[in-house]
Amino acid sequence: MNGNRVLVTGGAGFIGSNLSNHLAAENDVVALDNGYLGTAENLSDDVEFVEADVLDDDLPTDVDVVFHLAALSSRQMLEENPREGARVNIEGFVNVVEQARDDGCDTFVYASTSSIYGSQRDPCSEDMAVEASTGYDASMLGRERYAEYFADFHDLTLAGMRFFSVYQGYGGNEEHKGEFANTLSQFTDEIASGEAPVLWGDGSQTRDFTHVSDIVRGLELAAEHELDGVYNLGTGDTYSFNEMVELINDALGTDVEPEYEPVPLDNYVFHTCADPSKMHEATGWEPTVDFEDGVEQVVAPYREE
Repeated sequence: MNGNRVLVTGGAGFIGSNLSNHLAAENDVVALDNGYLGTAENLSDDVEFVEADVLDDDLPTDVDVVFHLAALSSRQMLEENPREGARVNIEGFVNVVEQARDDGCDTFVYASTSSIYGSQRDPCSEDMAVEASTGYDASMLGRERYAEYFADFHDLTLAGMRFFSVYQGYGGNEEHKGEFANTLSQFTDEIASGEAPVLWGDGSQTRDFTHVSDIVRGLELAAEHELDGVYNLGTGDTYSFNEMVELINDALGTDVEPEYEPVPLDNYVFHTCADPSKMHEATGWEPTVDFEDGVEQVVAPYREE
């Protein structure tokens, strides 16, 4: 993808900044962010940063492609403020699409979530049943339904990307997320400091950990191929939290034992696993960073200290 004017909402956040910085090498990129979950420090100098909110009027939507990543992106945020979560995640999406459509843009790629599959050990395909077990799930499903409407009635191209467990590490652009960062990133920072990571349950829960570089490539391919509908971005491989802690310890040369606490949440997702075949068939995308290599990348900055 090159030579386009591109808007990335949530563009100073973890995934958004990685995407913005990557695309800026060949495109004119505007990263829009209100600073709540992002920081302009994540952005390279060749990205134009606009501090604004997706609920604002007069957004910089005169672009060729919109990547809509802005969201209140955790279950906890929507439990604490469900009305604000619905406004940002659904109304904000509609607002951006409407303004960009009025400006002549017809290609959109937007963030959805794998949590709508619930807890699943087997690989999840896009045609399986989904559910809204939390307010966050409901808001992302609402986004997907509005995308169907825009595609059917306004002839727009909208690709919803169902992210699995995306990570990069605090040595990348994830540190500012703190307690909302990926568990791999949090646990690595704790273990490197000699602190015991706290695992819920017995640590046997599993995640499909997907490196942010593979997510960025998937987002770019979705725009290049003008995909519509929904697509999984995940590896299809899973690791338990216990295995993750063991890999971190091995990579750091440490021996920090985790602590275990009862699961404090109802509807906790114990297992996630993607079936990425639809995305592969549509674009040729496949993950390039396996989890063991990904752990090495997350750990590397701590070895340099």
